[in-house]
Amino acid sequence: MKRIVMLMGVSAMLCHIGCKSHKEEKEEDTKLVATSPLTMDTTVTSEYVCQIRSMRNIELRAQEKGYLQDIYVDEGQFVKKGQLLFKIMPTIYEAEQERAQAEVNIAEIEVQNTQPLADKNVVSKNELAMAKAKLSKAKAELALATAHLAFTEIRAPFDGLVDLLHLKLGSLVEEGELLTTLSDNSKMWVYFNVSEPEYLSYKAQQSNTGKLEVNLLTADKQLFKHPGVVETIESEFNNETGNIAFRATFPNSDGLLRHGETGTILINKPLKDALIIPQKATLEIMDKKYVYTVGKDNVVKLKPITIAAEIPDLYVIKEGLAADDKILLEGLRKVKNDDKISYEYEDPRKVVSHLVLPTE
Repeated sequence: MKRIVMLMGVSAMLCHIGCKSHKEEKEEDTKLVATSPLTMDTTVTSEYVCQIRSMRNIELRAQEKGYLQDIYVDEGQFVKKGQLLFKIMPTIYEAEQERAQAEVNIAEIEVQNTQPLADKNVVSKNELAMAKAKLSKAKAELALATAHLAFTEIRAPFDGLVDLLHLKLGSLVEEGELLTTLSDNSKMWVYFNVSEPEYLSYKAQQSNTGKLEVNLLTADKQLFKHPGVVETIESEFNNETGNIAFRATFPNSDGLLRHGETGTILINKPLKDALIIPQKATLEIMDKKYVYTVGKDNVVKLKPITIAAEIPDLYVIKEGLAADDKILLEGLRKVKNDDKISYEYEDPRKVVSHLVLPTE
């Protein structure tokens, strides 16, 4: 009997402790926290998809027809200006040059023979002029033959990287046929599209700060270590998209960037006295953002807000809130409009210190 009484006492104690813990846990779950918007200077980063292009990217094509006799480079190789890349079999063009040289020699002899006769009036001045004209024509044909022979050698017009080789050794090359492409990657041109409002904002900012400095996020989400500068803007807006193309120039001394890559341009825009709230203090209803404001009577009101910019974990407010407003931070799903609540207030600087906040 005594043992039964003891067991009943233990059970009652455990039940009391369990109920108390459950009640404390429920009170903890329903705790509401409020804060206020924070006014401070910060920076907003805008992102733009971009296309990366070489400063110079050209096609190297054959200027003469013939068999590809030699290939002196490999795909992806760096070459210097003037370096020999390809050679087309020159036999025919060498023969044409020799023939043209012989014609020049004959014409020179004819002029040499005619000159003294013309001086003595043995032959007319017109005959001497005709001989000199033949010499000029022969020299012109020699120059043309020499040019054709020179065209059998394809050399690099500037320092750069060789791309895919389109023909193999011994291939019959037609005049104008593509051999490869050459890219000058010492500097890269990065193109991205900007909307009309952003363009107008940039032009206003440019008058105060000069050229716009931008950063590049590569395809693997790594920040390219060299910043770029916007140097060129296209002359017209695209009527279909309402955008205009910007071109930023990036140094590429390490050769990391290649023609045809994609990435993301990052433009940092400083904001003075921006009104900032945590993203978690907002609700989205029908594609619109709302917050619960807490009045002096502790009654919550659902209020629409307009977002000026988005920062990781934070929103910059354009309209709908004032710096001295109180907003609900925790427990938004546990209240409804016009509820009277009790809450704990947390300093906005302490709230923001736990979140991501870029500063100037």
